[in-house]
Amino acid sequence: MLPESRLSRFFLVALAWLLVLTAAWMTVSRWVSMPVGFLAQVALEQGAPYWVRSVRLNAGVIEADTRIEVRVPGAASGARGEIMVDARTAHYAYGLPILLALLLAARSRGLWKRAMAGYFLLLPFQAFSLVFDLLKQMAMAGAGGGAVLGIDQWQLEGIGFAYQLGTLVVPTLAPVMLWLWMDRDFFRTVVVEQWKPSHQRPAVSVEPSEGPRA
Repeated sequence: MLPESRLSRFFLVALAWLLVLTAAWMTVSRWVSMPVGFLAQVALEQGAPYWVRSVRLNAGVIEADTRIEVRVPGAASGARGEIMVDARTAHYAYGLPILLALLLAARSRGLWKRAMAGYFLLLPFQAFSLVFDLLKQMAMAGAGGGAVLGIDQWQLEGIGFAYQLGTLVVPTLAPVMLWLWMDRDFFRTVVVEQWKPSHQRPAVSVEPSEGPRA
């Protein structure tokens, strides 16, 4: 099969698998993503104790009770209360069906072993996105800037940058980069060869057929 045909077939098959796997993943995402919530819980409780009082996991939702006080709207005498933030644990975990679709489309060797390894390797990246989603919510709720929150301005800006990275880049880039590492032979022989200029591709020689003998 020509490289062009193999490459086109790979992308079409990957897209088809992605649609099927995403639909299947949505039905089990709240349970499959629970380890992501556990990692985020540990990271928040150990890494942001100044802000976070406690973290709970419940039915695919992570909730953080914070120490950040805000004025209660409509309350008399300027009463204040502590905020609570939450997020779905599966919100940034959709990289798993992306990785599985690429592995299936490439007919990866040792598919199930690579799929299980990929599931666990993606967890820290998904937890990163989830943690900074919650931290961004806390930072936005604590009006008054970094001084009110007990952090420097550069730390506040760092939370905003990490949130953008974790929202726009990490969820899709991590599974693709992981697949490139797992299936680097396929990528090199099919994708890279197709992208090379035609004069750099290895020549394919065709032996002339022998005519009928007298």
